[in-house]
Amino acid sequence: DIRWRGESRIIMNRPAISTSLTRYWAAGSAIAAVIAGGGCTATRTGTVEQVRATEIAFAQSMADRDFTAFMTHVSRDAIFIGEKTTDHGPAEVAAAWKPYFTAPKAPFAWAPDRIEILPSGQLALSTGPVTVNGSVVGRFNSIWRLEPDGQWRVVFDKGDAQCANVP
Repeated sequence: DIRWRGESRIIMNRPAISTSLTRYWAAGSAIAAVIAGGGCTATRTGTVEQVRATEIAFAQSMADRDFTAFMTHVSRDAIFIGEKTTDHGPAEVAAAWKPYFTAPKAPFAWAPDRIEILPSGQLALSTGPVTVNGSVVGRFNSIWRLEPDGQWRVVFDKGDAQCANVP
């Protein structure tokens, strides 16, 4: 028995929910979860590949000596953590990284070997080796954010030197 009072309703003597109604509710919840991105492997895989492609394009801008293209991958909120300094925002990142673009050949290269995405699909970690003349010298870690314009941009970036193997 349902009685209405203004805009709200009061349920009196509520009968047990039927099995078919429960099934409809469960199916609707599952569909809503897929639409929202929860548990959808195809969407996650597609997002991983978007981030991978963006990281590769970011690294390619260094190889191509294209500083303008490099900076298009840097978020306005970016923080790049170096060995001795931390650069906040595009102006500081540009000042710190511009010297790496002056020589005809890139001083180092990098490529992602692992990408992880938050369930929200809004943040991603990209990590992989940093190489000089084909030899691994370190590892980079970049946190990417899906920005309002639909582009992935780096918000945090940090590289570390390769550790010696310890027995």
